[in-house]
Amino acid sequence: MTDDSNRTANSENAAEPLADGRVPSASMRSYALLTPELKQLYMGFYKATYGKTRLDLKTKEFIAIAAALTSGCKGCLEGHLKKAKREGATSEEIAEVIAITLGVNAATIVDRSDIANFHLGGLFDKPES
Repeated sequence: MTDDSNRTANSENAAEPLADGRVPSASMRSYALLTPELKQLYMGFYKATYGKTRLDLKTKEFIAIAAALTSGCKGCLEGHLKKAKREGATSEEIAEVIAITLGVNAATIVDRSDIANFHLGGLFDKPES
């Protein structure tokens, strides 16, 4: 097979990208770039976070959804939304998790702008009347 025919064969087997540019996860191999040792360490840590603790699994999924939203991990978000659904999460609960995440991130933006303005000597502080 020539290089061109290999490319054609591979592109025929590849899934079409999603609207956001990602390739469907079924077409990718997770952890492809991790060594077996590093993958084992990661998986051990991940499993430990879901071990028996004081938080129930649904609460852990809510936290994971918020973390995925703030870190921008689309695959994580999809996975944790599915897990939350399996743990009995409702649409209303997910909406509340999203609202809280939005609120915290909005506060982060206000905080960062306040700090920048302070470091600039109050460049944009309103004069007192």
